[in-house]
Amino acid sequence: MAINISNKKPLTVNKRSKSCHASKSKQKPNFQKKKIDGKSVIITAREAKKN
Repeated sequence: MAINISNKKPLTVNKRSKSCHASKSKQKPNFQKKKIDGKSVIITAREAKKN
């Protein structure tokens, strides 16, 4: 069982068409499962790159 360390949430944005109509969209964080000190954790790709 992996432990979720990151507390990042999806980013809510408005997509804009050429006619400037807005529609809601979500940009989800890029979660990856990595092993740190023998334990399986779920962190974002940006956090994994730093370690």
